[in-house]
Amino acid sequence: MKIRTHRKADPELVGKPLELGEGWAKVELLATERMAVDDRGLVHGAFTFAVADLAAMLAVNRENVVLARAEIRFLRPVRVGDRMVAEARVVERKDSHYRILVKTTVEGRVVMEGTLFAVVPEKHVLE
Repeated sequence: MKIRTHRKADPELVGKPLELGEGWAKVELLATERMAVDDRGLVHGAFTFAVADLAAMLAVNRENVVLARAEIRFLRPVRVGDRMVAEARVVERKDSHYRILVKTTVEGRVVMEGTLFAVVPEKHVLE
């Protein structure tokens, strides 16, 4: 399946698509030293969220899709060197509004999960 959205997303900052299908996507992101917030290697939660957000946008896979709202829980810390894998699945669609379940794991253990809500406007949000 062809990627139709977020094509310029930097794979080192928000993740690299692994798999993509109708209404679902899987994305990975390696946690690097640049993502650390302290000397112990704790990774900022924004990166854990970013990989899930990209997976959600790719699950919708519409050109102008944007995130409208998120309800998430961080369950475990992520460390430098961890390989995060985010999976997203569209579970509901009403017109141009989508509800997407997301889960981010490290070595099979869930580190973040939640529901993202996306919308596909007729025009790009910057127009």
